Amino acid sequence: MTVPSYPEVAVGFLLLFFVPGYALTKATFPEWRVRGPDGLLRLLETVTLSFVLSIVLTVLVGYGLLAAAPGGFQAYWTDPLLEAALAAVAAVGFAVAWLRGGFARSAPPAPPSEAPFGETGAWQLSREFERLAREERRIRHQLRVHGSDPAEASRLREELARVDGERSELQRRREAEYAT
Repeated sequence: MTVPSYPEVAVGFLLLFFVPGYALTKATFPEWRVRGPDGLLRLLETVTLSFVLSIVLTVLVGYGLLAAAPGGFQAYWTDPLLEAALAAVAAVGFAVAWLRGGFARSAPPAPPSEAPFGETGAWQLSREFERLAREERRIRHQLRVHGSDPAEASRLREELARVDGERSELQRRREAEYAT
């Protein structure tokens, strides 16, 4: 076995640790761009996902080669058969990413992230209920503190009734969505 040169090592590391995962990431998430306000976050997500997926693909391809040819494949990282298989996986990933618009100038539309039931997802619903509960606590506290003034107490009771009605309406609509 010969010692690989520096360019071979660099290409090998890219094939083992980045390129196949990057191709699969671009094929899976063609709408991700490394520009704009979320650019740094998308870059971090893309690099991390590319690294992890490349390692997973390397292990899976290596296992597949070992299972397909138990006597004919040596499990070396620099084996040309492993590198060729990973290059083929990367080429297919890049082709799919190209077809899905992953390398287009403008990003394709992202899939909708709405919850399947109703117009509001569970996370947004719980945040809205928390906001209404905080508002109710704030009003009740002001009512205890400023309860001696009849005009202020009346205004606070009306505001409390509005918050309670809003919470009841939100709960009623959500229950009606689940009933259908």
